[in-house]
Amino acid sequence: MSVDTPIQVRELLSGTTFLNSTELEQLRESICNTQSRELRQEVDEVWLGMQAVENSQENLQRMGIASHLLGELRRADNCLSQVIDNALATFQRAMVLTSLDDHERAADMFEKASEQGFDTVACKLRQAGSLRSLQRLDEAEQLLRSVASKAASRAEYSFQMGCILADRGDTFGAIEYFERAVDMDPHHSRALFWLAGENSVRGNDEEAIRLYEQSLSRPPYYLGSLLNLGLMYEDRENYSAAHYCFQRILEFSPNHPRALLYLKDIEATHDMYYDEDSMRDEARMQALLSRPVTDFELSVRSRNCLQGMNIYTLGDLTEVNEQELLAGKNFGETSLQEIRQVLDAHGLQIGQHIHRVHSREAELERQNLSPQEQALFSRPVSDLNLSVRARKCMMRLNINTLAQLTQRTADELLSSRNFGVTSLNEIRAKLTEFAIKLRND
Repeated sequence: MSVDTPIQVRELLSGTTFLNSTELEQLRESICNTQSRELRQEVDEVWLGMQAVENSQENLQRMGIASHLLGELRRADNCLSQVIDNALATFQRAMVLTSLDDHERAADMFEKASEQGFDTVACKLRQAGSLRSLQRLDEAEQLLRSVASKAASRAEYSFQMGCILADRGDTFGAIEYFERAVDMDPHHSRALFWLAGENSVRGNDEEAIRLYEQSLSRPPYYLGSLLNLGLMYEDRENYSAAHYCFQRILEFSPNHPRALLYLKDIEATHDMYYDEDSMRDEARMQALLSRPVTDFELSVRSRNCLQGMNIYTLGDLTEVNEQELLAGKNFGETSLQEIRQVLDAHGLQIGQHIHRVHSREAELERQNLSPQEQALFSRPVSDLNLSVRARKCMMRLNINTLAQLTQRTADELLSSRNFGVTSLNEIRAKLTEFAIKLRND
């Protein structure tokens, strides 16, 4: 970080003329090269000083644009709304309104910026984006086509076309346009964000992380990129990097509910680590569960009782409860104690895998469902559009369909690493949309 950066920012904010495009890039570069907290404090001090005096249009424009780059959207809108007849200020305010999801006014503001002399093609492209966000896809596409001859070489054109294709369900066509946008502008944060999300959905985590990181190379920063990147870092147990992402979100939005929750999760588990041998441990467990009960020193009565109940392996014993064993013919407390000792010697318990039985029972029940109900339970969990964290937990638990998900209880899900109450509530809400529930809910 250059020690002169705060001074440069202060000079850019206190200029006596309107900020121009060259100075805008200087300001953007200064923000890239400065610690966020330090720069935010510097800008806040300038803003406080502005409260005590009558500010010029030039100062309001500069402060409004700086605030936008720092994610201070309300302050940016406040400042820029007071600037009259400055094309750059009008265009930047339209960008702010877009970030505030006020797409109707944003579309009008982009048109006004064009009338004031701002780059007409840039205004049309952004206006098309506002119309698309209002679900006016045909109007948006028509507007894009009207400037295609001049705009086709611009990254923003490819991005907006990609968004229209994505909204119409043409995912592969959208990917092609987004990749073209990134080829033209390696810093196009929105195209990078979309591509990162698509790679994450497909399990290409390395590429998704790279794209999220690239999308955060230039302000204004997308909080969604920071949030998703933090979750992916956390899933890889890179807790310090995840902590940094969530902390950065709180610098922009101090009351961001998900960032606050995820940060608490990180702080609660920062000292946890997971052995590289976990997969080998799982393989050893499977081998243990498959061992026949005849391998162990049991009484003749216990062996005969287990055989009569079709229990042949240690795994079978983990899928029944004690009441079921005691209900077997000639099976009493003595035999039960024998079984407990054998399982305890190998770190197992009677009934610890009983959820597998429920899964098989649920499968049998679904055979009697209507074709429509069977189709519902066969749908992939990706149809729930879960957050990155919840989706990763589904992958870790090998839950691929709604049927497999509804076979699990809330407690079983909560026992999974990095799966907390927030993810549980998210899944319950999503299942409610399909009028189904978790087991025992």
